[in-house]
Amino acid sequence: MEPRKIRNMEEFASVSGISRPTLSKYFNDPGSVRVSTRRKIEAALGKYDYRPNIYATNQNRRTTRNIGIVVPYLADPFFNEIGRAVELACIAAGYSPILLSSHGNLAQEHDNLESLRALKPAGVLLAPFGRASDKATIQRFGQDVPLVLFDADVEGAGEAFIGTNNAQSIALIVSYLCRSGEPPCFFEMRTPSNPNANKRREAYLESMKHLGQEAHIFQAVGTGWDFEEIGYREGGRMMAEGVFPTNTILCSNDRLAIGVLAAAYEQGLKVGCDEGCVLRIAGHDDHPFSRYTCPSLTTISQDYSAIADRAAMALLEVIDSDQRGQRRTITLFDGKLVLRNSA
Repeated sequence: MEPRKIRNMEEFASVSGISRPTLSKYFNDPGSVRVSTRRKIEAALGKYDYRPNIYATNQNRRTTRNIGIVVPYLADPFFNEIGRAVELACIAAGYSPILLSSHGNLAQEHDNLESLRALKPAGVLLAPFGRASDKATIQRFGQDVPLVLFDADVEGAGEAFIGTNNAQSIALIVSYLCRSGEPPCFFEMRTPSNPNANKRREAYLESMKHLGQEAHIFQAVGTGWDFEEIGYREGGRMMAEGVFPTNTILCSNDRLAIGVLAAAYEQGLKVGCDEGCVLRIAGHDDHPFSRYTCPSLTTISQDYSAIADRAAMALLEVIDSDQRGQRRTITLFDGKLVLRNSA
């Protein structure tokens, strides 16, 4: 015979002989009730078909064991990869991650934060749009919920920011490209979707100045997150017009570089360092697809695991200490040069 179906906690309290407050205490933390009581509850759970409504239980708690994770565009494999790394770091710490995407929409970023607020999370890890984000909204949210930012920063928001040292990583790849061939031009979007692009442009200008080289910046027309299409269309147009003064193009991210590589192939321009190659192309991020382009893409790798682990650790430190509003910390991880066939 199938066990009797129990509809709610009140009914389960009645059939088990355990008070509702004691049951709530057990379902929040089984170790918080006496051993004899716990055995009685578990015996009743084995006898009756009852599973507590965790959402309703969470709503009655001050906070939950949930950690919200918000990324700007989950369809981008870069954010998919780093979001996965952050998820695993939260799970390893004993928390339940809730991963949300803002789908490239600023209004959705705000809605995601409000949805998480209603769920009473223990804390939130946010990869914001950056300068385009509503700074006041994120700052207010960080006053109510423990908040750590990663990938892109919003000044003064949250307890900490964890990201990549763009100044170091761009200097590293610019130095390599200058040593190994003609100095690089810098190819970016005129209106970048991610604020890291601005930091990389500034780092390129500084690096070229330091090396005594003339800087050349070329900006693609286009907005949004279709980076490959923009790189293909605008990079292809510029190559066809012969606007690049050197044979080396450093793209502000790998997805733009993938589009430029496709345009070069279509125009019959051989890319790489071998004899007969007329163009070198490099990127930044070590996008999951960059090793499979043709030729494979020289780039800078970001340490996803280190960023994810440190972001989760910073948030858990705030949650565990219950001390908010202390000195805001910034942690930047160096990038590593990944040499492949494109440059």
